[in-house]
Amino acid sequence: MIKKIILGSLFLFSLQTFAQEGTASPYSFYGIGEVKSKGTTENRAMGSLGIVSDSIHINLQNPATFSDLKLTTFTVAGTFTPTKQITTEEEQKAQRTTFDYLAMSFPVSKKMGVVLGLMPYSSVGYKIVNYTDTEGTKFTGSGNVNRFFTGFGYQLTKNLSFGADLAYNFGSSDKSAVFISSDLQFGTREINLAEMNGLTYKAGLNFKSKIKKFDFTTALTFSPTSILKSDNTRNIAKITYTPSGDEIVWDSQDVVIPNSEIRLPSRLTLGTGLGLDKKWFLGVESTFSSKGNYGVNYPNASYESSSKIALGGYYIPKYNSFSSYFDRITYRAGVRYENTGLVVNSESIKDRAVTFGFGLPISGSLSNVNIGVELGKRGTTDSGLIQENYMSFSVGLSFNDRWFVKRKFD
Repeated sequence: MIKKIILGSLFLFSLQTFAQEGTASPYSFYGIGEVKSKGTTENRAMGSLGIVSDSIHINLQNPATFSDLKLTTFTVAGTFTPTKQITTEEEQKAQRTTFDYLAMSFPVSKKMGVVLGLMPYSSVGYKIVNYTDTEGTKFTGSGNVNRFFTGFGYQLTKNLSFGADLAYNFGSSDKSAVFISSDLQFGTREINLAEMNGLTYKAGLNFKSKIKKFDFTTALTFSPTSILKSDNTRNIAKITYTPSGDEIVWDSQDVVIPNSEIRLPSRLTLGTGLGLDKKWFLGVESTFSSKGNYGVNYPNASYESSSKIALGGYYIPKYNSFSSYFDRITYRAGVRYENTGLVVNSESIKDRAVTFGFGLPISGSLSNVNIGVELGKRGTTDSGLIQENYMSFSVGLSFNDRWFVKRKFD
């Protein structure tokens, strides 16, 4: 049964990943869009805390934790995000439903695990319209950069694990701008297409030890600066609109523009936490990133070094309870505060959220359903900008089974 679920999910996810519009944020106008780096549903429910590891959940944020996985594990997740976008003068609503990730892990030995998967790296999705009856502007954009990754984790000693992963990033973005003036017979439309690809790397360490009866964990991950190559094309056209709003192209021309390189920032994450095995855990984590260079200079925007701090954990009343299902549920919660590194109109764009969720065990197995909720706010209404109030609902499935076991009896 699990193999049928995996094959069906692989097919569905492959279609959705390449076709989906993964964000509705106007801030995805800049660079390669909104970067997706909040981890699995379990991580996101704990404020995106990435230092928690066990034997039945894949932690995509630190490859060193892959050595903890003892079963063949398959995980897939999606998110529904309604958003209210607010300015000083008005507010609008938008919503998106997206697939977040798909991954599989295989224990190679008692000390080593291997993971491979597919997930979005960034998403572009916006529509900004400022029209009167006779003139105005319209900016629209869509696209994704997806990443196919594989990695391993190896237990170096009883307490220390090391891991690394390699990702191939690929995708495209389509950004258009329309300008209409009552003083001109024709409007102008510009379409910019970018095809992007490149490799990224990550290495991690995970250290576990005992402090009296408590479990102490500390972790580190590092991603060096990496390059995406961008093949760029531009089309400029003279247009008009019919009374029903259909676009008529009167003349168009392809413009040769040079290809470019996108420099993704390096990223260092440090975290530590304390807990009791299969009972509770509380941790804190900080991430620091260098300034990115996305190959485009904006008149009102720039980039700076970014940072994030997350605080979160979980609680399980009694993981092996026979009398109460609610005692076996994993209760998760956390908070997250992030400086995204984007600066617009001299305002640093911040993202902060309160999170919570549940891990629901599937009776008779080690598999589970994970639910996460984020209540967040991105941006500000100061300096003529847009504040986004969002509520994300995530559902993740984690299936666990024992494969590649030779039967002793037929």
